[in-house]
Amino acid sequence: MYTVYGIPNCDTVKKVRDWLDAHKIKYDFHNYKTDGITAAKLKTWCGQVGWETILNKKSTTWRELDAKTQATINNEKKAIELLVQNTSAIKRPVIEKAGKVITVGFNAAAYEELF
Repeated sequence: MYTVYGIPNCDTVKKVRDWLDAHKIKYDFHNYKTDGITAAKLKTWCGQVGWETILNKKSTTWRELDAKTQATINNEKKAIELLVQNTSAIKRPVIEKAGKVITVGFNAAAYEELF
């Protein structure tokens, strides 16, 4: 079973959920806003795909941080600290199966190959 991590009002997450539903792929949805995310889970993801992939520097949350704060987020530990407190700065969605990150973000062509 797949788990889709994200927030329900994110346009990209909506596209992914619609795509998975249209292809009859079953998944559980984990809402960062209501369910949160642990530092341990983020550390696992960062170990698999890198903290730079998990941290969404295009997010509104990231862009609203002042330059000084952004400059301090320069390693995995700092990124995880930020992401636990500001889940909207996590790249969305993260799709996981059996503890392994399958993909981060959405690309229809890649999804055709993955699923």
